Amino acid sequence: MKKVLIISSSPRKGGNSDRLAAAFEQGAKDAGNEVTFVRLSEKKIGYCMACGYCHSHGNVCVLKDDMAEILRMMKQADVFVLASPVYFYNVCAQMKTFIDRTYPCFFQLRRKELYYICTSADPDFGSIDGALKAFNGFEICLPYGECKGVIYGTDNPNHGDIEGKPQLAEAYEMGKAV
Repeated sequence: MKKVLIISSSPRKGGNSDRLAAAFEQGAKDAGNEVTFVRLSEKKIGYCMACGYCHSHGNVCVLKDDMAEILRMMKQADVFVLASPVYFYNVCAQMKTFIDRTYPCFFQLRRKELYYICTSADPDFGSIDGALKAFNGFEICLPYGECKGVIYGTDNPNHGDIEGKPQLAEAYEMGKAV
């Protein structure tokens, strides 16, 4: 059994990336894993101030918000699933803020398996390249982090467009294989 932490950054509850993340969650649970699902839009997370306080105060951020709880969960997890809609060919602001706020302890997040879920209105798989580069930049900073899979939820311009598409089954199966 693995501890799986799903971070969904969609500002729309039940949006396309949220639905793919939920399918992944179900597959991971069905395989017997312990899964925690976090919706960033339901959390209070401020922006990193690049003040360096964390590195002179035991890796504790000066900001007192919900990120401290998420960082604790990240340290305990074996697997991270990062789900984001693609806005302007990159991850959404909520995901970028989350990634930046891992600064106090990113080097402690060792040997994590990572899965990425991206959704976009554009049908071209290339529309997700910028988001994947953002995720890859995060992965590079994690000691021995390794991407194990990507779900490409392209051609989904409207809320709920992912329903009935093969990416839902793909997300479920990927979760089940964790």
